[in-house]
Amino acid sequence: MNDENKISVVINTYNAERDLERVLDGVKDFDEVLICDMESTDKTLDIAKKYGCRIVTFERKTYNIVEPAREFAIHEARFDWVLVVDADEIVTPELKQYLYQRIKENGCPDGLYIPRKNYFMGRFMRCHYPDHILRFFRKDKTHWPPIIHCTPVVDGRVEKIPAKNKELAFEHLANDTVADIVRKANIYSENEVPRRRKKNYGVLALLCRPFYRCFKSYILKQGFRDGMPGFIHAMLEGYYQFVVVAKLLEERLQAR
Repeated sequence: MNDENKISVVINTYNAERDLERVLDGVKDFDEVLICDMESTDKTLDIAKKYGCRIVTFERKTYNIVEPAREFAIHEARFDWVLVVDADEIVTPELKQYLYQRIKENGCPDGLYIPRKNYFMGRFMRCHYPDHILRFFRKDKTHWPPIIHCTPVVDGRVEKIPAKNKELAFEHLANDTVADIVRKANIYSENEVPRRRKKNYGVLALLCRPFYRCFKSYILKQGFRDGMPGFIHAMLEGYYQFVVVAKLLEERLQAR
C-alpha cells in the first residue's frame, strides 16, 4: 500500500489508563498509532509502549485545553490521512474498513464527520445521536484552532457519514456521572467565558439560554425517549448555560 492510502491514528492523552487498552485494541491495525501525551502520571505511557505506539509529548502546563495539542499532534503524524480518536472512543471494524475504502475512491472528500454514540447513566442517549464530529481529514488541509470545543477547519470538501449507519459510529465510553458533568461544567465554562465576552448577555439570558438548551435536548432532540436519564441530562445542559452566563455577568459587575 502506498503512503497515499495509509492512515495515521492520533490520540491525545492525559492520565488515560482507564480505557486506553480498549481504545488501542480498536486501532491497532491502522498504519500508525500516534500518542500525543500531555505529561501523564499514571500508566498511560506504559500501555502505549506495550501496543507499540509512537509517542510524542506536549507540555500540559502550556495550555489547559486539548485543542493546541491536537493541532501539534495531527501535524506530527507520518501519513496524510489522519483519524483523531479520543482516549475513550472505540473505532469499530466497520468504520476502519469504511475509511480505507473511501480514501481509495476518486473524488474522496478532504474530511469526514463521524457519528458518535454517547451514554449516560449506562444508557445510549438517543438525544445525543448522531453527534457528528469532524475527526477524519487530510492533515495538510487541516488546522485545529486553539479554542475549547472547536471543530477543526478543513480547506476542502467535507461530508457526513450517514447517521443511519450506526455500525460506523464511534463508541464513546465516557458514560459520565452527574458529578463528572457538574465538575466539567465549571472547568469548561472557565475556558468558554473569554470567547463570549463580546456577547451582551443580560439577566434575561440567565432564563432564556438554559431554558432553550434544556428544551432542545429534551423535546427537539427527543430526550424524553431516554427516560429519566434523558430528563436529567437535559437539565444539566441547561445548567451549563446558566453557569456560563452567570460567570459573564459576575465578571461584568466586578469590573464596574
